[in-house]
Amino acid sequence: MRRAIRIMVLVVFGLLLVPYLLTPFYRTGHPVSTLMMWRKLSGAPMSRQWIDFAAMSPVLPRSVIASEDARFCSHHGIDWGSLRGVLDDADDGGVKRGASTITQQVAKNLFLWPGRSVIRKALEFPLAMWIDAVMPKQRILEIYLNIAEWGPGGQFGVEAGSRYAFGRSAANLTAREAALMAAILPNPVRRSARKPGPGVRRLAGTYMVRARAAELGSCWRDNRGS
Repeated sequence: MRRAIRIMVLVVFGLLLVPYLLTPFYRTGHPVSTLMMWRKLSGAPMSRQWIDFAAMSPVLPRSVIASEDARFCSHHGIDWGSLRGVLDDADDGGVKRGASTITQQVAKNLFLWPGRSVIRKALEFPLAMWIDAVMPKQRILEIYLNIAEWGPGGQFGVEAGSRYAFGRSAANLTAREAALMAAILPNPVRRSARKPGPGVRRLAGTYMVRARAAELGSCWRDNRGS
């Protein structure tokens, strides 16, 4: 019995260690998310075409930063300030709001599973800090933009999402189109950049303003010399 327990503990420890061992290898290549793999294995529709960070429209990463993680360039995987705000809101009975950083979403998408779970969050926090320590910010953002879900029909990655919404590559997005793409996160099934409703258009306008301000504080080299 004790031997079986020891073996089980070792197996669990080994599974927990796998993401930390794999992360350095994801500094290059075209990784896929667990959801993408699941959809592929289950026969559900799934499309993704990788686009390098340098090929993307420069306004796109800034728009996504503005919408998803304003402190992306300064935190180390976890935005503790936003997290404290969420806890304060919960104590006050306020409206729930998310505090997941882009790095946390990369950790979840690459190695964990969707949905709300205390166990998943417990695994996600140290993994996000490890990813931030091992990968440059630009690479983290590049991976996120290429594995996030961007459409209602299994469109993963911003290239597939852009072609679905606007009929052209993410390399050619305008500032408004990039802001619309950012505005449909994190729910591209209920929100649409292709046929944006008033709420999505309002969010996009806000993100366009924030993205222009982000030009001065980006933690990556803007592509195309911009």
